[in-house]
Order: sequence, then structure tokens, then C-alpha cells
Amino acid sequence: MTIRYPRPLRPGDRIGVTSPSSGVAEKLRARLDVALRDLEQRGYEVVVGRCMDGSTHVSAPAADRAAELTAMLTDPTIRAVVPPWGGETAIDLLSLLDFEAIGRAEPTWVVGYSDMSTILTPLTLLTGVATVHGNNLMETPYRTPEGLKSWLDIVTAPQGEPFTQEPPGRYRTARFDDFVGHPEVRDFTLDAEGGWTRLDGDGEVDIEGRLIGGCVETLGPLAGTPYLDTSRFAGDEPLLVYVEACEDNAFTICRHLHGMRLAGFFDRAAAVLVGRTHAPDSPTLTQHEAVLDALGTLGVPIVADVECGHVAPYLPLVNGAGGRGGGRGRTGGRGELRRGDTAAPARGPRHPGAPP
Repeated sequence: MTIRYPRPLRPGDRIGVTSPSSGVAEKLRARLDVALRDLEQRGYEVVVGRCMDGSTHVSAPAADRAAELTAMLTDPTIRAVVPPWGGETAIDLLSLLDFEAIGRAEPTWVVGYSDMSTILTPLTLLTGVATVHGNNLMETPYRTPEGLKSWLDIVTAPQGEPFTQEPPGRYRTARFDDFVGHPEVRDFTLDAEGGWTRLDGDGEVDIEGRLIGGCVETLGPLAGTPYLDTSRFAGDEPLLVYVEACEDNAFTICRHLHGMRLAGFFDRAAAVLVGRTHAPDSPTLTQHEAVLDALGTLGVPIVADVECGHVAPYLPLVNGAGGRGGGRGRTGGRGELRRGDTAAPARGPRHPGAPP
């Protein structure tokens, strides 16, 4: 499938804010205001939608959320759409979104992770428009650690310019910061050390392919449906498939991954990247073991503890873009991949260590 990249975001452009899944509770509005001001101070005009209520697990009825998201993605004056965060049941939007109209419109950047995977991944698979699996709006005020990019770095990158990201070697053990008591927090508390871990063996890794993936808990229910057809999307190209677990125990993640594999989600995978997780192990199965149990028979490199999930800091990945990574790793969590490369929204010239 031909990938279409939205043009780079520029000061003066409009950014749409809506909640396709969960909205923002009143006690967290101060953090939302901080994030919105940050965008405005960078020179963007921010358009906040009506679907933002945080009193229940959804911001509005499904039809209203789908209509608002479709309207923003087909409005030529809105150049990017970012939600405050994910949620629980964005799956109820898929049959209501007008993917044909979105596919005909000029491409717009869509950003997010967690339950936003339910929207981002099908959007790229069905329309060929690149999307950004990266930090949400509420994480946007954080300073980006050295070696990583923010979603704003990526969507403002010049057309044709590749970029490189590297594991920072540190992560946060707490699930969340206190946005109620400290709405203006801007520095991650990265209180633990750890790099990337190769699960399937040892030795050099040199992987390359087109990126696609997302949250296991929200993509698992889409396995085998037209919304998650990676084989049609890939054609003859290899894929770098990434997955990450939010909160389900290892038994549940194992079942989800088996189901996704049986449905063909990993059929074109040249490698699998697995996000670092706070999700619990099960009594006789760890999260790493769950991945190997489900995907070890693929015969491709499996690299875990990547910063592409719910554990801060965040390494944004561009669905649909080409990517390349390399380095060394060991089974058992001691090895690190010293470099992870993801492609910019472009097809620029390649150089050693750069993606296509």
C-alpha cells in the first residue's frame, strides 16, 4: 500500500483536540490546561472539541465521538489531531468512522497510544495515512529525554528527513505522575535502569521493515477483522510489528498474542518489538515468557522493553513509515540494543544507521 504522510506541522497551524475514548475529569482539567497552553505557546491554534467529558469512561456517545473525529480529520484547516489520552472502548467508533471520506481528504496527523491504537492502526491499514503512536496530549509538557523524540518533533520534521531514536537506558517505575497535585510537572522521574532486551536469543540484530502495531489489549479484539489486515497492507514488504501491554496479566496477554498470530497479524513480520510494561506476571508465566510462548515460533528477532508503551519515557513510532534497528542483545534481560531507528514521514536518502 502507498503510504501518505501529512505535511509537516508549522507554527500557525490548527491542532484539534478531542477524546475518541475517555475524556478528562474535572480534577484533571488543570493538567489539560497546561498541555493546551504549551501548544499555543509553540505558535499553534488549538481547537478543542465538544467530546471531552470525563465523568464516565467515554467522553460522549459513540456517534458523537465518531462524527467529531471524522470532522476534524476531513477539515483541511486542522493539521493534527491529538487526544488527551486513551481510554477503554474506542472500539465502538470503528463501524461509525467514515474511513472513505478520511482517506479522500488531505492527510492529517493523528497522535496517541493506548486505546488510541484502536483508531490509529486501522486508520493506517485502511487508508494508508501515516499515524503516530506516541505520547498523548497530557504527556506533551514533559521534557523529552536525550535520545528520544516527542510527537511534536516528528510531525514538524521536514519532508524527506530521516531521524534516529536511541533507548535512554532509564525508565519510570511509577505508573503515573500526580497530575492532580502537580499539574505542571514537566520532568519524568526515571528512577530505574534498563535497555532493550532480545528475547529470542543472542547475537547481532539488523532489522528493517514498515512499522505497524499498538496496544495488545485493544488490538487483540480486532484480530481477524478487516480493521487489522496487515497482510493486505504489507503486500511484499516486510513489517516491523510492535506490541505493548497496558495492564492485563501474562496469561491474558499470551492468549491475545496467540489469537493475533492465528489471525495473521504477524504473518509479514521481519521482527517484533515489545514495549516495556508494568502489567503483572502470572504465577507461572512472566510477560516476557508470554511473548515467547505466543510468538517464538515466528522465527524472527523479538526485542522487548522498548519505550513504545505505557511506561515512561515514550519513543514515538510512525505507523506506515519504514524503520531500521540494530545492535546486540541477550536473552534474560541483560543485553541491550544500542540503537533503534524509526523513519521520518518521508522517503529521504539513506545513510548508515538511518531508516529508509
